[in-house]
Amino acid sequence: MNKLELISALKNEADISKSEAAKVIQIFFDSMSDALAAGERVEIRGLCSFFVKEYKAYTGRNPKTGEKVLIHPKKLPFFKSGKELRERVDLGP
Repeated sequence: MNKLELISALKNEADISKSEAAKVIQIFFDSMSDALAAGERVEIRGLCSFFVKEYKAYTGRNPKTGEKVLIHPKKLPFFKSGKELRERVDLGP
């Protein structure tokens, strides 16, 4: 499912216009992105959680040349599925 399909599903389920559904989805995604950018954890009970992992700087290798390269510290978003989602996916439709 992609963003357009999600908008369409919301439009049909909530009986609202496509533009209203698109606005709701955009607000939802923007709020999640803002929270993660601020270093906060986003948790949707029963579905999943998103959090930011911080990595320290380290020395890596360029796979092509083999030379050592300094990898700068970074922050990356991570997704962790909830128990209910894992069970639902495991059982299938």
